[in-house]
Amino acid sequence: MMDTIFFILSKVVQFCLEPLNWLPIFILLALLFLSLRKLHLCKRFLIIALVDLALVGWLPTSEIFLRALENTIVKTEIAKLSANELGGIIILGGAIDGGEIAVDRGEISIYSAAERVTKAFELIRKHSNLPFIFSGYSGRITPKGVSEAEAFKQLIQEQGLSSENAHYENQSRNTYENVLYMKPMIQEFGLKDDGGKLKPWLLITSASHMYRSTKIFQKQGLEAMPMPVDYQTANSLQWTNFDLVDGARNWNSLIHEIVGLFAYWMTGKI
Repeated sequence: MMDTIFFILSKVVQFCLEPLNWLPIFILLALLFLSLRKLHLCKRFLIIALVDLALVGWLPTSEIFLRALENTIVKTEIAKLSANELGGIIILGGAIDGGEIAVDRGEISIYSAAERVTKAFELIRKHSNLPFIFSGYSGRITPKGVSEAEAFKQLIQEQGLSSENAHYENQSRNTYENVLYMKPMIQEFGLKDDGGKLKPWLLITSASHMYRSTKIFQKQGLEAMPMPVDYQTANSLQWTNFDLVDGARNWNSLIHEIVGLFAYWMTGKI
């Protein structure tokens, strides 16, 4: 019960903190004060609304923080690793829509974080001897359709990849639950060294999400080798770029991680 309250509360807090979600409120307040003939207050809220739009649309305002988050964890140089050094491959959900569209259309839709899926296909092909786990049910408060895990299973079949070493976790709604529910699977199916110790698993998730993910694995006593994908920022800031769509997406990712890190720290999950 507490985990469900925690899950819903984190979604509400994130919604309230995203700057673009405040825009309708500022406009409505401006219209309210206009109807009350309080023009000075109307102008103030219109200016605040414009500043809010600028904050979202001018990309450096979000990129400077998002880039720092994406650069926190260094990518594993997999070319320098041999297959016998790895215990398996973990793919975290968050890129697949297994909801009503997938059910109605009979096709699996992939979000902008598609690299989580494509990188997983690449590594599963290269290391067909390694077990892999896809973890994810749904990140929505009211999920519909099939789980992300079931959708990924369908994609594996469509790609003609072997399912011999495939394992699926289809209960988790957030990153903490990903790790919690996968832990016994990792301990059971993970490859071990000659001393019986679990070998580290490759972890595939978005670059902005990798820091929080690795911290949770560490807290659970599991060794994960980061394979970040889905980078949203370059090495240099785009000082002249204004894009409300990209800006809103950046702020969504950034606020999502900030809220998650703070909530997990407060509850002792990291």
